[in-house]
Amino acid sequence: METIILFVDDAAYARDQLRLHVPTDPAPSGSVHWVVVACAPRMTHRISKWVSHSARENWRAKWFAKTQEQLLPLLSQGGSQVNAVLAKGPLSELTRELKLRHGAAATVVDARRPKVGVPLEPLAPAQAPSPSAAGPARWKGALGSMGGISALFMLALQFGE
Repeated sequence: METIILFVDDAAYARDQLRLHVPTDPAPSGSVHWVVVACAPRMTHRISKWVSHSARENWRAKWFAKTQEQLLPLLSQGGSQVNAVLAKGPLSELTRELKLRHGAAATVVDARRPKVGVPLEPLAPAQAPSPSAAGPARWKGALGSMGGISALFMLALQFGE
């Protein structure tokens, strides 16, 4: 049985990514064991003023249930086994624990939505930074804005004549 550890932070994005990898025809029963690791969105540090710890944990539990509702039907096609885990703590440590529990040959798939200017937390200690983390994050937004402004400036010059 093949074990796939899937990291998800946005169910809709993950579904779109997985449609390419999950076969639509029925596979042999129990051929794939999916371990879905749900990485709940981070709340800002200022939210602790207004929301109690139990309310945050309640929100995380509801988000986890909603994510499972959206992903489990797709992953359980063909009789595949699916286990879901809510990530708490560093992802590299969780990846190591899951690989110990499910075997070192388990495949790790990162289906987290990339965010502009925000590097994704690495899934393994020796993992290279994510593509969204390439280059200084502070310049990403500035370079994109400068490109847009220069395009508008060129249009204004062209239509101003």
